[in-house]
Amino acid sequence: MSKTRKIINDPVFGFLSIPDGVLFEILQHPYLQRLNRIRQLGLSFFVYPGAMHSRFLHSLGAMHLMREAIGSLREKGVEITDIEATAAMAAILLHDVGHGPFSHVMEHTLVDGITHEEISLMMMEKIRDEGNEEVMDLAIRIFRDEYEKRFLHQLISSQLDVDRLDYLCRDSFFCGVTEGSVASARILKMMNVKDGKLVVESKGIYSVEKFLVARRLMYWQVYLHHTSVAAEQLLIKILERAKELAAKGIELFCSPALRYFLYNKITAEVFTQSDKALVQYALLDDSDLLSAIKVWMSSEDKVLSCLCAAFVNRRLFKGQLLDAPLTAERNEALCREYADRLGICETEASYFFVEHISTSNTYSEKGEAIDILYKDGVVRDIAEASDMLSMDTLTYKPQKRYLFRME
Repeated sequence: MSKTRKIINDPVFGFLSIPDGVLFEILQHPYLQRLNRIRQLGLSFFVYPGAMHSRFLHSLGAMHLMREAIGSLREKGVEITDIEATAAMAAILLHDVGHGPFSHVMEHTLVDGITHEEISLMMMEKIRDEGNEEVMDLAIRIFRDEYEKRFLHQLISSQLDVDRLDYLCRDSFFCGVTEGSVASARILKMMNVKDGKLVVESKGIYSVEKFLVARRLMYWQVYLHHTSVAAEQLLIKILERAKELAAKGIELFCSPALRYFLYNKITAEVFTQSDKALVQYALLDDSDLLSAIKVWMSSEDKVLSCLCAAFVNRRLFKGQLLDAPLTAERNEALCREYADRLGICETEASYFFVEHISTSNTYSEKGEAIDILYKDGVVRDIAEASDMLSMDTLTYKPQKRYLFRME
């Protein structure tokens, strides 16, 4: 491994060492520096004011955990070359580089048919084309799960990976939600490789159980908190209205990068046909949306101005749990209510309420299994090995149906 170039003081894991060479160059790249201006938890600060940490900090933490995991595996005799280690760390450092402003909001509004994972891959390919081809080519193969040592990909993306270990520790720390903290150091020390696949030694099973429980609690207490979801739905409505006005040729204040996505239909095909979409996307961050929303509060369009004022002044949609989907009659009644109250047409009134389903499961049967390795060499799925968590408990996928509406 290369000598240390930088040491960063991280509030979660302490001092993080940044190696010289390729990783330091990636760290300095504008694509990655952009993540300093994108919040890790999107709109969760409306609920947890401390949740202001960035995706850049999460990427650094995940890289640190990858380094620890590789060190632990090497101590147990797992062969990992220096270039493989560097490539794996580069892949995890860049795993979130394609995220847009406010987490997944852009995927539902300003871009169509392309995910942030696909954009991350495009950015990784651009970095490869700029130099360090050998390392970046291997990093991309690991990221795509095309490399023969599959456990390296599992460390990046599986049901127990360094990405999840970091965001649970980090998000629980900044939100002050202690239920989300996990024993990341112990889990990494208990990792091993069996038949080319990542496993956890049996003495680490209780730490894995705690990890799964913590993840479930964090989803319902933080990531899917009804107020955070309400704020996200309000922001989606704002962008949908802005997009509709832009399609009519109405002039709206926005940065050049935001204008590109508002006034054009950007699909996956556009990204593949030209570099312009990626160039403009790489210029977008949270500040583009926030500055536009502040100005749109004064828009002549009543719908847009009302929605933006509600967002800026934290008069968010209020959530009501539903037992069944909204009926057509209830939907029409809500449209009439807001049309009468605000003096707008019933079509425009639909911007002031939305039906939404929140769902999450702790563990997926169809996903990459979390395998537990016993001393006799037997490997068992955590769902079978655990005496606390049954498969039914782990895979249960609760749903909450909400009506979010403006008060």
